[in-house]
Amino acid sequence: MPQRIVVDPALEPVRIPSRVFNEIASHARETLPEECCGLVAGTPTEPFRDVYRCRNEMTRMHERDPGRHPRDGSEAFHMHEGDYLAAAKQADARGEAVTAVYHSHPGIGVYFSELDQAYASQVVFPFPDADHIVVSIIDGRVEAGLFRRAGGGFVGRALEPAAW
Repeated sequence: MPQRIVVDPALEPVRIPSRVFNEIASHARETLPEECCGLVAGTPTEPFRDVYRCRNEMTRMHERDPGRHPRDGSEAFHMHEGDYLAAAKQADARGEAVTAVYHSHPGIGVYFSELDQAYASQVVFPFPDADHIVVSIIDGRVEAGLFRRAGGGFVGRALEPAAW
């Protein structure tokens, strides 16, 4: 797996509706000091329409088996299966598809880590075509990036809210 991927400042930022950006940022703040996680759904013409929060199961998994899961929810995320299945079903019922998976990095910057890449590249990953949004919360300041599959890997672009 390649090293962490950072936002490429030479690429134009991806703009998403402010309400979607703010919902993800609110989720990230509410779950501090742990990572938040969830899904974004939309349509081909409006890919970032709805946010579906999921529970981060990483701390529970770590407490149950720290040998197998050495990280807790402050350093990693694992979406609750029931949450993401229900979200995908609800999006489908609205004529939408999951277009992005999001999670936060409390107290550290925006990047797509080796662990994030491995998680997104699993054969059984339920949303193989989805983008990945990473939100960083440092001293109350929010930054975000969008990581999209490209050429067998991922490319990072800044993520900005837009008043739509």
